Amino acid sequence: MADRGCSADVEHVELHTLAGDLATALTQRQVSDALGQAQEAVISADGVIAVTPVYNGSYSGLFKLFFDALDPRALIGRPMLLGATGGSPRHSLMVEHAMLPLFSFLKADVSPLAVFAATADWADTAELDFRIARAADAFALRMTQARPLKELPEAAVPSYDDLLHG
Repeated sequence: MADRGCSADVEHVELHTLAGDLATALTQRQVSDALGQAQEAVISADGVIAVTPVYNGSYSGLFKLFFDALDPRALIGRPMLLGATGGSPRHSLMVEHAMLPLFSFLKADVSPLAVFAATADWADTAELDFRIARAADAFALRMTQARPLKELPEAAVPSYDDLLHG
């Protein structure tokens, strides 16, 4: 984005540090300070890069828990770049078959180029670096054009039970 006259501040959220907080949020409806800060980072971001390891042909359960614990309106119109890592290239379609439907449901503005990295990609990173650069350029362009909500309105937010049984 530097060549577009923009800069970026990056906030990295490590979901493994929030595992217990996510379980508590979804079972007891209590959001810890740490989880609240992670959620606020997503809600206030100009764009989100969401990356997960492939687990049993899909995203990890912890990844899904985090997005389940977000307000369902939090990603509406928000630019997103999707990425995943897996043991072999045969898992590369997981992004399109699992992640894309999730974020389409949440009405995120998903960038057209995702990044998948298999174990072999780390041996010689030239091709991976090229794919990352292409995806980053498409994502940066999307971010300069998007207008996601920066704060969620205080309208009645459906409960988790309402969403499940709505």
